[in-house]
Amino acid sequence: MWGISSNHLDMEEKKLIVITGASSGIGEAIARSFAAAGYPMLLLARRVERMEAMQLPDAICRQVDVLDLEGMRKAIAEAEGQYGKVDCIINNAGVMINGDPAGQDPEDWQRMLDVNIRGVLNGIHLVLSDMMERKTGTIINMGSIAGRKTFASHSVYCGTKFAVHAITENIREEVAGSNVRVLTIAPGMVYTELLDNGCEESARQGWLDYAEQIGGALDPKSIAQTVLFSYQMPQEVSVREVVICPTGQEP
Repeated sequence: MWGISSNHLDMEEKKLIVITGASSGIGEAIARSFAAAGYPMLLLARRVERMEAMQLPDAICRQVDVLDLEGMRKAIAEAEGQYGKVDCIINNAGVMINGDPAGQDPEDWQRMLDVNIRGVLNGIHLVLSDMMERKTGTIINMGSIAGRKTFASHSVYCGTKFAVHAITENIREEVAGSNVRVLTIAPGMVYTELLDNGCEESARQGWLDYAEQIGGALDPKSIAQTVLFSYQMPQEVSVREVVICPTGQEP
């Protein structure tokens, strides 16, 4: 008599997903994609009203900055109490403030360093030990094509994303034996609110001009689909790094 194996049941079970920076852009698109696939989620961002307005099923929305380690810890504990252990965290929150390095405000540099690096480390810290003990779990860090090569007006932003790529790959090597996946998704040109939040006008216009020249930037939905695909691969398969760019983007 044929039956359903426990492995099959495990594959069908939808486990808890944590997404930072989930209120707009790539984070919002990721949240919508995982919701459509039936996953329970903890959505974290500073603008809780934007997350709540999505009205996604089985989604806990909490107003937490990724620099608030204890706030993140509390929110994760709350979500785990309702949906079980975190199976995947997507460290998506980020800041991009581009401009002439000779004239940029050092406070802008510090903001990028804090959010883009320490925010990712906070997310990793809160789930990694438990995943290693359970010998399962996935950490997805949002890198960038700017974490693989440099671009004019992107000096400090590039530095933060190079750091994300290095941290991700180094930790991946160290925890692979514990059956924990750590991977990077590296988008190319994609239009989100990041472009409008602090970039110097000359840098912003240069970005827009090039996007038009190549036929347009990526839709965040394409990146969300890539994240979902990478996560849904069997646990024994690690999609270590994906670089996803508009076809016409040369650098």
